[in-house]
Amino acid sequence: MYLPVLILEIIGTVAFSISGALTGVRKNMDIFGVCILGLTTAVGGGIIRDLVLGITPPTTFVNPVYAIIAIVTAAVTFFAVIIKKTVKHYRTAEILMLVMDSVGLGIFTVVGIRTAFSVMETENLFLFIFVGVVTGCGGGVMRDLFAGNTPYIFVKHFYACASLVGAVLCTVMWKSCGEAAAIITGAAVVIALRLCAAKFRWSLPRPDRFGHRHE
Repeated sequence: MYLPVLILEIIGTVAFSISGALTGVRKNMDIFGVCILGLTTAVGGGIIRDLVLGITPPTTFVNPVYAIIAIVTAAVTFFAVIIKKTVKHYRTAEILMLVMDSVGLGIFTVVGIRTAFSVMETENLFLFIFVGVVTGCGGGVMRDLFAGNTPYIFVKHFYACASLVGAVLCTVMWKSCGEAAAIITGAAVVIALRLCAAKFRWSLPRPDRFGHRHE
């Protein structure tokens, strides 16, 4: 199962790095800022996961291959956007960021759970689910804070909840259905929920939906 997981992690790293880089470009950051934002989005959740699980130093610093992939991806995204001026096509950039963010969220949610299962000697479903959500959402929260935005998970559609649903499903399926089925199903559910939430505008209750306005 190691090779498929490695491939998933690389795909997730690239996806999250692209979403971070696009945010940086739209904020008119220079290439250094864009690369840092791509790197933070890609590895931030994994660093938080490792600290929660007591893995020190975090894997990112022991095996920097994912950090290198994230930086290179962000740099390529920066120049691709500059050359094609994609960022001016707001709708195109929004769709690309949505897809990349959804893929990264789904993959890293289940990868986080897999890491928790591999290092914990006893089963702790609450911890496994928490680690999955933190791994999936942590990098995006750091990206938004660095970019000066309200974290995506608090204002955009069905984000953290999609990760939570996928994490619960993956954790529950792990023992009964096997690692592969749990990972594939959990990631697929997260991605599907995120994309459907964006298309059909699913969201949780907010004050402005009940007639309250921000003052």
